[in-house]
Amino acid sequence: MNVAVWLPLLLPLPAAPAARRLAAGLPPRAAAWLLACSAVLLAGSSTAALGLLAGAGALRLPPVAALGHLVLPVVGDQVTVPAACAAAALLAVVAVALLRAVRRHVLLAARARRDADRHGAAAGDLTVVSDARPDAYALPGRFGRPGRIVVTSGMLRALDPAEREALLAHERAHLAGRHHRFLTVLALACACHPALRVLRVPLSYALERGADEAAAAAVGDRRVAARAIGRAALAGHGGGVRPHAALSAAAGPVPMRVAALLAPRVVRVPRAVALALAGAVVLSAGCAVHAAYDLHGTIEVAQGEPR
Repeated sequence: MNVAVWLPLLLPLPAAPAARRLAAGLPPRAAAWLLACSAVLLAGSSTAALGLLAGAGALRLPPVAALGHLVLPVVGDQVTVPAACAAAALLAVVAVALLRAVRRHVLLAARARRDADRHGAAAGDLTVVSDARPDAYALPGRFGRPGRIVVTSGMLRALDPAEREALLAHERAHLAGRHHRFLTVLALACACHPALRVLRVPLSYALERGADEAAAAAVGDRRVAARAIGRAALAGHGGGVRPHAALSAAAGPVPMRVAALLAPRVVRVPRAVALALAGAVVLSAGCAVHAAYDLHGTIEVAQGEPR
């Protein structure tokens, strides 16, 4: 495996900042897909590399060798066993981080749904909670059920009718676009490789910008949408219990979002950064595949099969 197995562990370090920079020059929907897909590929490649390193060392253990019907010793060097031990430890850390991320998501989502059911009055996809503190967010559904918008009476009082329409259109765009899945995927990717955490803020921003544009199109007035977002952010409390995948119109860098609605800018994609990111992602995945193929060949030789 040699160098090929190590590159997927290192490439997220330059690739994640490149993805963040590239996303800043893309439309919101394209930026969200770029960030999510890059994170999945980089996280998957790095986790696979850890598994291959751990597997290469495990094959030197007699019980594992017997299980794999190895008749010859596995070829390796002096770093194979130490690297395998380190990789196994890191895989354990990744597994714990993944379990914690899933547990946090499930518990917070369940708690948010219970609170909305207990204190809110549902009407279609809208649940109004009797609370003077202004707040509103999109709450994803579960087990195939549709999501809903949770809004407090305080938030409804803080906005005029046109602004309320824009706010609800914004939250419906989050539900229709299944934006919570992007955040969940990125949370799991971050559990696999910490370098990917720099993508959290740009992904959240891209999702909010996408919902902003959908709200502006729904109400037919970009200024009304911008005003609704600004007033919701100023009035919003945002301190309630939410799952990490719940999205709110008052989230993210609101001044930048308002400015983007009032003065749309020309999209410019830095080609050099795009090529660098594409190269890093392809190289990472390719190295993981090559390392897996190399390990498979090593196992065949150890099993006495001609290569």
